[in-house]
Amino acid sequence: MEDTNIPDQLTYHEPEPRKRTEPKDNLYRTAQIISAIFTPFLLPFVAFVLLFTFTYLRILPLQYKLIVLGIVYCFTILLPMLSIYLMQKINGWTLHELGKRERRFVPYALTILSYIGCVITMYRYHLPRYMGGIIIATLLCMVICALINIKWKISTHTASSGMMVGGLLSYSFIFQFNPIGWLCAFILLAGMLGSARIIVRQHTLNEVMGGFFTGLFCGVIGILFI
Repeated sequence: MEDTNIPDQLTYHEPEPRKRTEPKDNLYRTAQIISAIFTPFLLPFVAFVLLFTFTYLRILPLQYKLIVLGIVYCFTILLPMLSIYLMQKINGWTLHELGKRERRFVPYALTILSYIGCVITMYRYHLPRYMGGIIIATLLCMVICALINIKWKISTHTASSGMMVGGLLSYSFIFQFNPIGWLCAFILLAGMLGSARIIVRQHTLNEVMGGFFTGLFCGVIGILFI
């Protein structure tokens, strides 16, 4: 009787763990995908694309816009991501290990240097102030996040979404347009991204909120006042 009962117990209890963990696994994978797609490095490039598409700057020559986008892509996406990837491989760190507060200073430094190079290049090409303001605001945000990281692991993902909101408000003031539609979309994106960072256990709610308001502050100050 004991031999016949053991298989029955196993077959009865085996499906339960799968039912409990499958939704959690799917949610975790979705959060990972969202975090990977909406990386902070995309912020300046996406901001320039929106600027060239939905403002009067769309009348600029295509060649001019492609040159500006090429400069922004090289200095804000290609160089920082490539340098951080090489550093990660040299040290043999996983993405989770790289996300530890003590190891984030070098990625911050590499990103800040790339942004400084972008500001200098844009200055040498005599690009308008309102274009360089995007990079200056992003650079300011990275510097503040790096300083905060000395004591607190702030979320750069939600800092970038906060900058999108702050930048949108700033450019709506400069170009005099109604930002309500885009503002709702950016706030929804910020909430989704913040939730994803909590789900993948990279940040707490306070770190996510701190990142968002830091980015919001930099988006307004960097574009309107610096």
